[in-house]
Amino acid sequence: MRKLLVVIGVVMLLTVLAPASEQSEAMAPVQQFVEGFNHHDPDRSMAACADQVSIIDDFAPYHWSGGCSDWIHAYHAWAKQAGVTDATVTLGKVRYIEVESDHAYVVVPTDFSYKANGKPMGETGATWTLVLHKGASGWRITAWTWSHP
Repeated sequence: MRKLLVVIGVVMLLTVLAPASEQSEAMAPVQQFVEGFNHHDPDRSMAACADQVSIIDDFAPYHWSGGCSDWIHAYHAWAKQAGVTDATVTLGKVRYIEVESDHAYVVVPTDFSYKANGKPMGETGATWTLVLHKGASGWRITAWTWSHP
């Protein structure tokens, strides 16, 4: 009886911990993308993305459908034209995350700080919504939208 209770306890514990682990695993590429962005390492950011990604963001042309490299190149062109330097993204506490089999949906408040022509600027309270897929190489970002507060 004692062994049975221990087994039941372990199974219950694993049932409780599994979703948190899946959520942490799904968040890993999101954090990887941000770390790559913040450290000016586009290869690290791109490695967090699937081969095909759909992105909606707040600078023209506002929508990218292809690899994350398309967005990264457009971002750098926009930043250069707008005089944006020292850009940093800060993730807040995840507002919502759902993992269903090999798909994940994440909503996270996000701050974007930067300098525009040397003047400190920022965008606080934006919402970054992402979709991820888990394939043979792990979780990868497949879509995102960036929304202003």
